[in-house]
Amino acid sequence: MNAHAGIAKTDTTSGPLLQVHGLSHWYGERMGCIDVDLEIWPGEVLAIVGESGSGKTTLLNCVSGRMQPTGGRIDYRGRDGRMQDLGALTEAERRYLMRTDWGFVHQNPADGLRMSVSAGANVGERLMAVGNRHYGRIRETALDWLGRVEIADDRIDDQPTTFSGGMRQRLQIARNLVTGPRLVFMDEPTGGLDVSVQARLLDLLRGLVGELGLSAIIVTHDLAVARLLSQRILVMKEGRVIESGLTDRVLDDPQAPYTQLLVSSILQA
Repeated sequence: MNAHAGIAKTDTTSGPLLQVHGLSHWYGERMGCIDVDLEIWPGEVLAIVGESGSGKTTLLNCVSGRMQPTGGRIDYRGRDGRMQDLGALTEAERRYLMRTDWGFVHQNPADGLRMSVSAGANVGERLMAVGNRHYGRIRETALDWLGRVEIADDRIDDQPTTFSGGMRQRLQIARNLVTGPRLVFMDEPTGGLDVSVQARLLDLLRGLVGELGLSAIIVTHDLAVARLLSQRILVMKEGRVIESGLTDRVLDDPQAPYTQLLVSSILQA
């Protein structure tokens, strides 16, 4: 089996990969996010930034199907080229989409891994979920992906409980990317890691996203992460998008006072 079979290629000719229209989510009477519009194109990385409590994680969870929005619509372009309303999918169709076309990288790797099974099994389980059954090929593909995320071959049978935080995050990335998803959601993927480990992980992510032609939506409070990984950026405050545009333009010439404050706080740090 080709270890890279099924990898999504960048295709910008068919229109946006995903479109969000007027998305809102309320926790009872408390607003999580309100009236958000966004789109992401094939091969594009979009960063969602803001302080804690700005609504960025709520937005990510709603768009990725992990949380049911209170209002709005999310349309996704399937591999057949047709846009589909995600709200109209059955639960089985939604689970299949999440196993095949989508991936989700958690801030805490333990939330995205099975800590009681080996590194190889964590990668292999995702392959089995999309129909792979040949043990030898599954193990071969797992070894290939462990190598791609800089985990040594001789760790394939070790459990993630024996890995460092950075290794666990790299394993979670391999688990998500092994099936060739078209869109990956990342929630603070470098959060909680030492600075040197963050830098190594960011270099790895940037290389894989470019190599595979992935689309990605990344939530981060770190503007340096947004600048390094994304082409476009959304700035959120109190549940609303207050500024958006090309990442370099927004960060180099912010228009909204809140964005100016975020940028200046980084420059003064």
